[in-house]
Amino acid sequence: MKKASKSVLLVTLMVLVITHNCEVVAEESEHVKKTYIIHMDKSQMPASFDDDHVNWYGSSLKAVSDSADMLYTYKTVIHGYSTRLTAEEAEQLEKQPGILSVLPERRYELHTTRTPEFLGLGKSEVVLPASDKMGEVIIGVVDTGVWPELKSYDDTGLGPVPSGWKGSCQQGKTFNSSSCNKKLIGAAFFSNGYEAAFGPVDESVESKSPRDDDGHGTHTSTTAAGSVVTGASFLGYAPGTARGMAPQARVATYKACWLGGCFGSDIIAAMEKAVEDGVDVLSLSIGGSQSDYYRDTVAIGAFSAAAQGILVSCSAGNGGPEAGSLSNVAPWITTVGAGTLDRDFPAYVSLGNAKKFRGISLYRGTALSSGLIPLVDARNASSSSGDLCSPDSLIPAKVAGKIVVCDRGGTPRVQKSLVVKKAGGVGMILTNTETYGEELVADAYFLPTAAVGQKAGDAIKSYIASDSNPTATISLGETELGVQPSPVVAAFSSRGPNFVTLELLKPDLIAPGMNILAGWTGAVGPTGLPEDKRRVSFNIISGTSMSCPHVSGLAALVKAAHPDWSPAAIKSALMTTAYSNYKTGETIEDVSTGSAATPFDYGAGHVDPVAALDPGLVYDLAVEDYLSFLCALNYSASQIKQTTKKAFTCDSSKKYSLGDLNYPSFSLALDTSSGQGGGTGASTTLKYTRTLTNVGAAATYKVSVSSLTRSVKMSVEPESLSFSDAYEKKTYTVTFVASSLPSGTASFGRLEWSDGKHIVGSPIAYTWI
Repeated sequence: MKKASKSVLLVTLMVLVITHNCEVVAEESEHVKKTYIIHMDKSQMPASFDDDHVNWYGSSLKAVSDSADMLYTYKTVIHGYSTRLTAEEAEQLEKQPGILSVLPERRYELHTTRTPEFLGLGKSEVVLPASDKMGEVIIGVVDTGVWPELKSYDDTGLGPVPSGWKGSCQQGKTFNSSSCNKKLIGAAFFSNGYEAAFGPVDESVESKSPRDDDGHGTHTSTTAAGSVVTGASFLGYAPGTARGMAPQARVATYKACWLGGCFGSDIIAAMEKAVEDGVDVLSLSIGGSQSDYYRDTVAIGAFSAAAQGILVSCSAGNGGPEAGSLSNVAPWITTVGAGTLDRDFPAYVSLGNAKKFRGISLYRGTALSSGLIPLVDARNASSSSGDLCSPDSLIPAKVAGKIVVCDRGGTPRVQKSLVVKKAGGVGMILTNTETYGEELVADAYFLPTAAVGQKAGDAIKSYIASDSNPTATISLGETELGVQPSPVVAAFSSRGPNFVTLELLKPDLIAPGMNILAGWTGAVGPTGLPEDKRRVSFNIISGTSMSCPHVSGLAALVKAAHPDWSPAAIKSALMTTAYSNYKTGETIEDVSTGSAATPFDYGAGHVDPVAALDPGLVYDLAVEDYLSFLCALNYSASQIKQTTKKAFTCDSSKKYSLGDLNYPSFSLALDTSSGQGGGTGASTTLKYTRTLTNVGAAATYKVSVSSLTRSVKMSVEPESLSFSDAYEKKTYTVTFVASSLPSGTASFGRLEWSDGKHIVGSPIAYTWI
């Protein structure tokens, strides 16, 4: 009994201690401060503040905290401010008059030559906007900053800075006003949110200035609008003339991303500054998780930008090939996925059994010694991480002097080559798993390496398993052009459907994002790893971060040719002229499966800038259309104001339909056999209305429709549209009659209007829910 009593007493004490500790942790967490973005309803500002919004903001903050300071105040893209609060203070603030919302700050991540020729911009017969018109367009890039000394920012031949420009060149220890010129016309940095989370910027590690310590921002801005640079290459690869999509356009950079990430309060401050400065296109190769539009910092900022005539282009994300992995899906954002170029950097693996496999590599250094070299699978030489070659996982005694086979995934690809080198390996074969399929991404490895697809990787591993003394060698080739098929959808490119709004097809389109050559920072090597002491002016990297600025630059081209067009009209031109089939008639391929891709992968298709300059017809949209879209989502007046800054109440007598948003694509959410209406014989009828605006010559357009499924019947009324005047508008209605199919089923179709010269195409997605 005594032992039992002692045991009970001991357990009781442990429970009391654990309970006390939990209470202490809970109490401490209540007092931990986090950054919040506060949206204010300006219409409720008391008259006593005499239209002084900053004092009003400060008064609301002091009502809940005597110690908190405002990190930023906002007045352009939103009304409000950002600050550090405890959870209790945030809850109290939300109850204050004039507060629309108190949103926890979100952390965003970066979505990390030959392209103009691949896109058809190098052909002599192509008529591009005159350089003086192009020079009037300003592209703002929210990213990691800029390395201004690059030739890609040379302003030779450019005229005066556009007269409407209101920006400046913000100085810092490593950046002064002379860093800007007539090409790089503005630069600013935003670190308050970052420093609130991590403490003061360590200026021995990164620059508290617009200077780019990462490389990502320099790469994206030079992709969009880099000046012409002859003799460009990366370590001798991809030699030729480098230039951005809009080489005469001006660039303004807004550094809101730091080594610790991109924080919402900094991003919204950067977007606000860009809008106030007068940019025409805003490019953001960043993204976060999906959320409702009224809680999405980028979507909120983008709406205000679009309402002021600025096209906002964002990366779709690198979460592919997983379905529904998209970010930046608001209809007023141009959402860009990634495809490949027709350029390759071959590397070859020769095995001891005389079989040979082709891969890819950007290694430039001492080649392997002649002859075959012992080969080992990392899973047979690892102390922990199996095939992944994670840091310190390889056993030196088992890899010294050998070529090591490592699986892609888990850690950065180039870091694996460093792990192999440190363990004494002399070469690496990087093999794709099922996730990546046959997608080959080029990297600047630290030792001779060939990255190969899944099929080759499986064959190499089988050889190792079946041979008592496996051997191999790696040889490197030169840059190849004209590789087919191209483009193909990159495996990493995020995919639809759009789970925020299933009735809105995303991504909008794809552009080159694989193995892209563009400018690079002088602060770090091409791999970004601290061990990499190489310095280059150009680098080759991949991601939807690279495809986004392609579209930003191409949007600038269209803007220069048609300065009066709205952001929606420019996006329509890019989407309706995009292509989804090769010249053979076959559908663009998805490299992750080796099969035909779908609109969930490529949206409207691959961008075709030459066709986009003369689209014939466009689907235009105004602010009122987006407000109706939000009403169709059943947004409250408060949620609409949080998203748009607009005081707008949905008309209760009006029936709003998501299908009537005048978007250049169609997406239908259809009833399943077990859904509303039930029964396998049940059908759903939906009517979608669209309005086309003539931006070409007088013409008559006829419609054609096609579908991959017989379960959906389509009819269009009227079947022809005649336009006699510029900017004349005509409306049509599509009726869809869909049979019931199991939940989760998806299929696709297409609608095209053509006058014999132009094809105005729209993809259609059907999803049974």
